Amino acid sequence: MRAALQQEPAADPRAAIRARVAAAGTSFYWAMRLLPEARREATFAIYAYCREVDDIADGSDPPAIKCAGLADWRREIDAAYAGRPQRPLSRVLAEVARAYRLRREDFLAIIDGMEMDAVADIRAPSLAELDLYCDRVASAVGRILVRIFGTDVAAADRVAAALGRALQLTNILRDLAEDAARGRLYLPREYLREAGISETEPQAVLRHPHLARACDRLAGLAEERFAEARSAMRDCPHRAMRPAAVMGAVYHAILARVLQRGWDDIKREVRLPTRLKLWLALRHGLL
Repeated sequence: MRAALQQEPAADPRAAIRARVAAAGTSFYWAMRLLPEARREATFAIYAYCREVDDIADGSDPPAIKCAGLADWRREIDAAYAGRPQRPLSRVLAEVARAYRLRREDFLAIIDGMEMDAVADIRAPSLAELDLYCDRVASAVGRILVRIFGTDVAAADRVAAALGRALQLTNILRDLAEDAARGRLYLPREYLREAGISETEPQAVLRHPHLARACDRLAGLAEERFAEARSAMRDCPHRAMRPAAVMGAVYHAILARVLQRGWDDIKREVRLPTRLKLWLALRHGLL
């Protein structure tokens, strides 16, 4: 699929993009389905872009190779905004950026976030560093999406800031074991120290008897961000915020299941049943 997006300029890349989103099983899919076709296709392209750069950062190549790949995408975004996109996906992104007046700096911020993972494995970052990371890899995506959803009011950027952080913190708590297997640990050092954990080696932290204290603190921060997002949505056009409301509801349900699973069996996968996702999409997307 990735090769199809990069190497077949004669074909319409939108079909490959749609297939990639459908195959990914992303929790965002139900929110995307609420949109009219043109906006839905635009969000699919943004998702495909995020997967491209995330796959580079999460790959097995040495850091220098990863950074080179991300630099290629940085040049491609510059080319797209200059009217000279080279890759099939970039051509779609250029059209989407023009149609919805998307900001170049938000696309580049996503790459900045991926570089934070690519340069070295993140281990017990400070709260400030974690917040910057969340802003780049999640809230920047939100700033792009709210414009595709149909609004660029100031409150929409507040939704993106809060909801992006809430979603990323939820991912961190859900994926503790998976991240540790890659040598990464996103739990902030301040919360680890409060819990009496001095280690920063991922597997050692996950074995620590006080792990739950640090995780519960981060879950509390995620809850605060979800609440901030809901508050900011009230200052936005209701129809434009429906997809964001669905994303928030789905991820809040994931966070609830993570907390229900607890911290003694963090390798156990947390998933939402399709019927629950559908119910949340109906409840928050149509009312």
